[in-house]
Amino acid sequence: MKSAVASKPRPLRARIGGLPFLIPSILAMAFFVYGLILWTLNMSLTNKNSVGVKEIKYVGFKNYSDLLSDVTFTHAFTNLVKFTVVFILGALISGLIMALLLEKGIKGEGFFRSFYLYPMAISFIAMGTVFNWLLNSTTGEDAGGINLLLQKVGLGFLQNPWYASQSGAMYAIAIPAVWQVAGYVMALFLAGFRGISDDMRQAARVDGASEWQIYRLVLFPHLTPTFLTVVIILGHMSMKVFDLIVGINGKGFVTQTLAVYMWQATFDNFDYAKGTAIALVLLIMVAVLVLPYLRYVNKHEEFR
Repeated sequence: MKSAVASKPRPLRARIGGLPFLIPSILAMAFFVYGLILWTLNMSLTNKNSVGVKEIKYVGFKNYSDLLSDVTFTHAFTNLVKFTVVFILGALISGLIMALLLEKGIKGEGFFRSFYLYPMAISFIAMGTVFNWLLNSTTGEDAGGINLLLQKVGLGFLQNPWYASQSGAMYAIAIPAVWQVAGYVMALFLAGFRGISDDMRQAARVDGASEWQIYRLVLFPHLTPTFLTVVIILGHMSMKVFDLIVGINGKGFVTQTLAVYMWQATFDNFDYAKGTAIALVLLIMVAVLVLPYLRYVNKHEEFR
């Protein structure tokens, strides 16, 4: 039965709600994010390869195809892959170990949490400057940093060229990166452990499961979303690494990555077309990594 009294239309203010407060943010994002992405794409399709170009013409995807035969680009991409693999594995393993040590609530947990998280308060550029000395590549009597320490304790045979080595440069640079983010990874895993009900542990113990079986069959499977989150965050950070590398070794060829090469091409060589093409390649790499994760999260939320 329909109501005899027709419902009054909602006032305009109620229908609009908080939309006016969102307009500045929407406009800012439209210009500074999507607008600049389109500008970058447009520039990467031109012949703007130096400041002396008077007539800008569109050359299609020539700048992208040229990157495939660019030795420096290939070298930078290889360095990025090396750094990413070591960085993600190192941060995952060290962060998980620290979380396992703290997840049962040991005495002084607050101190250890702060101690592990403290490196996150240091900027990458400041840390790079410090590790530029710690990873001093000089060996023998003129050694400095870690090499000097090894010499003083009688372990001079372990001295290493660190970031000056063509083969091990990126592995050495991954060390300070792992040191900085390991505490953050620990906090994420620790939150994941604390989010699992103690009833599940008790039920597993009643069924006769050992501690290792509890972790392997009960706890670790429930950490899958946390694990995926950590991998996405670390992968995103590694692909854009710039300040750490510049702080340690400047823009040297040995430790060059895509972000460093993009800066060098754009601001040092004024090759705006190549620089923006490299930037778009980085954007696509990040999107390939992040978008499947966002799709997984959305499906998981809908299921819940």
